[in-house]
Amino acid sequence: MQISPQKQRAIIIAASAIFAALVAVATLLFVIPTPATSGYFNLGETIIYIAALLLGPVVGAVAGAGASIADALVAVQYAPGTLTIKAIEGFLVGFLYKKLNRRIKSLTICATIAVVIGGFEMVLGYFLYEQFVLGYPLLAAMAEVPFNIVQMLIGLIIAVPIMHAVIRIFPQLKSPI
Repeated sequence: MQISPQKQRAIIIAASAIFAALVAVATLLFVIPTPATSGYFNLGETIIYIAALLLGPVVGAVAGAGASIADALVAVQYAPGTLTIKAIEGFLVGFLYKKLNRRIKSLTICATIAVVIGGFEMVLGYFLYEQFVLGYPLLAAMAEVPFNIVQMLIGLIIAVPIMHAVIRIFPQLKSPI
């Protein structure tokens, strides 16, 4: 079933807003502070990945930007960086998954590759932001790296099975918008 451009645009706008809010809530619900930089470990990553994998790069980017809403409430110094870093991450995951989905039959492999690449953009982005924008010492910024890698891996482990479950119910989402 083909969706008209107007309906597709409406779906993208609505889904983007919903996922941005869900990311903010998921980010705030489970917070483990990381003392070295006043950052925090959270589960918002999972929702970014789900949005990007199911609905594509635009929704993934807006969902990623939703994490900055949470930062504005609990770690304001991170809000500008998070807006950029997580939006790029969500876009990358959605874009790569969409491209890989055309070439590789396994959705799990496509999703894993997309999330790992997008996740490492997030890890590198925060390292650079903490080092050069926030001015943290090298060792403090490096102390965050393992937490961000674990956050990415947990997001991957949770998001891929959810993606498969949703696609079983809504097979039209097998190819993101």
